[in-house]
Amino acid sequence: MGRIYTHQFSRAEKPAEPLSGSLPSFDELVKMAQADPEAFEDYRKQCCEEFICSCSESMQNRLRAQQSHINRLIDNCSNPNHVNVVLSQELGKQVEKFKQALSGELATQRKDSGNVVSFADRQTKGIH
Repeated sequence: MGRIYTHQFSRAEKPAEPLSGSLPSFDELVKMAQADPEAFEDYRKQCCEEFICSCSESMQNRLRAQQSHINRLIDNCSNPNHVNVVLSQELGKQVEKFKQALSGELATQRKDSGNVVSFADRQTKGIH
């Protein structure tokens, strides 16, 4: 499946097609990011979207939500090093949640998290 690239890359060869072959080397990606950060960002998003589309339909909404969260984190960063620190912290949080879910701690925490009042109950009882 051919891809349409909206940006011209400074080097003669366009990057490898996402998922249809191997990714460009790290050095090539660095050069792309330095030469045309916007094209690099478009390529990153294209790779993510193609991967999400390759997953089962039942997982695609969750993956898109996770990717949206990651994109928002990246958008709030001031430079590439800041992005690395923030994404590393986020990964640590996700690994901890996964560990808790595997050990059953997360389910226990959710049960003990308090009384949940439905929206209908709030209106009936006059809770604001």
